[in-house]
Amino acid sequence: MRLICVRHGQTAWNAERRFQGHSDIPLDEVGRAQAHGLAVSLRDEPIDLAVSSDLSRAVETARIVLGDRDVPLRLDAAWREMRFGRWEGLTWDQIVAANPELAMDEVTPRTYAARGGESFEQLCERVAGAVAVVQGALSPVGTALVATHAGPLHALLRVLLGEARSLALQVRFAPASLTRFDYDGERWSLGALNETAVAP
Repeated sequence: MRLICVRHGQTAWNAERRFQGHSDIPLDEVGRAQAHGLAVSLRDEPIDLAVSSDLSRAVETARIVLGDRDVPLRLDAAWREMRFGRWEGLTWDQIVAANPELAMDEVTPRTYAARGGESFEQLCERVAGAVAVVQGALSPVGTALVATHAGPLHALLRVLLGEARSLALQVRFAPASLTRFDYDGERWSLGALNETAVAP
């Protein structure tokens, strides 16, 4: 069993380094070109099942990658980005200006939860459930395309590989990047991490 997990292409808020979370921000032209580059790199990859976050930036990325394959795209809100509550639409500098205490500590989504947002633990629980749904719908030798966001990809590393390995990887997921997981019936392994394609 294989999961081909892609992060959506760039949006205007990505370019401005704004927290997006559940805000439905579409791809920009750069993001669409990135998604087309990813589609070219995956054109010969067999895909038996396709699932996407229901946010438009992930949906459009998935549709571009699928191309003319006769594979229906399932939308699942469980693959959405981590919910950032009141921080959505803000840059980190704006957040720190309003919350000076955040500048004093080493902060990552693993260690904070914005007001009205969710914790990394909650995100991992959500993603673990989403993986179980995909596994239940996929044959043991099947391949699934999963179009999602950086937060769920970090959660996947922990859920599938364990906390120690996920922390050691220290990855920052690029827009329209590819991460591949393989399951041999007993354990998951990492086949590719944060690979990007050149836009055509």
